Amino acid sequence: MSSDNIGTPKAMRNIFGIIMIIVYIGMGVLFFTGFFAPLYGSWTWLRWVAGSIFVVYGIWRAYRQFAGVDSTTGRD
Repeated sequence: MSSDNIGTPKAMRNIFGIIMIIVYIGMGVLFFTGFFAPLYGSWTWLRWVAGSIFVVYGIWRAYRQFAGVDSTTGRD
């Protein structure tokens, strides 16, 4: 039995990775547009900081996903 058959199937990891990229970038866009303003009031700085963090992390996840970098196993 090869080690490639152990754990989560590659297709499932790819689908989950793409969904998470969409979620992170989507959350960033929602923060930028003020969608969550009723929850935190007029803290404009929070909207820009949180939106920036979500979008940057979504882009980082997309890079790791499509470049094939897998930090959990140490394999490229």
